[in-house]
Amino acid sequence: MRVTAVIPALDEEESITGVVRAIPSALVSEVIVVDNGSTDRTAERAREAGARVVSQPLRGYGRACRAGVDAASPRADVVVFLDGDGSDCPEVMDRLLAPLEAGSHDFVIGSRIRGQREPGSMNRAQLLAGALAGVSLRLLYGVRYTDMCPFRAIRRDALLGLDMREETYGWNLEMQMKAARAGLRILEVPVPHRRRAGGASKVSGDLAATVRASGRILWTLARGALARPRRAAAPLR
Repeated sequence: MRVTAVIPALDEEESITGVVRAIPSALVSEVIVVDNGSTDRTAERAREAGARVVSQPLRGYGRACRAGVDAASPRADVVVFLDGDGSDCPEVMDRLLAPLEAGSHDFVIGSRIRGQREPGSMNRAQLLAGALAGVSLRLLYGVRYTDMCPFRAIRRDALLGLDMREETYGWNLEMQMKAARAGLRILEVPVPHRRRAGGASKVSGDLAATVRASGRILWTLARGALARPRRAAAPLR
């Protein structure tokens, strides 16, 4: 199974080296860091660590993720997403990949809520957003998500079939909603989560960032809820 890791990054020079080097080379064929308009040495540090750097100067989390998917090798079977701030734990990536390699699932998402969290790694707004999204998606599709964790793995052909459109903070939620609507075989697994290794959060770093992210996520939820499901969702375990 060929795996491509995609890391969207914006001003993550303090952490990106450690993130890239922590990705298990025995499991991942290529590492792509998408420089989303950084003003620091994120791209330089990523290259030095061994990643292939792709530039997406137009800022937006979803745009960066999409650029990474577009740049992935056409031979890739699976795409893994993780953040570049050091909060995700690449050393447990096998938990996400094993069900895909076994052929039992199409989409595996990490749950920080069910895993061990370092104190201070998630704020109340993030916990509340995850809980609200979980309740909403259970009512809409009958799936049980506990989190919108960015650390996730999905079969490349399944991802391309979702026709992802979100360009900013709603990317993760859109993927979860469309995966449920498409009837993908979904699995949520506990993963550990750390405090970011450096820099400022673009989602929860200040009140303005939190409001922008929350607004976009709510818009994504409302827009997705109005779309008709193509077929019944497979149960999430």
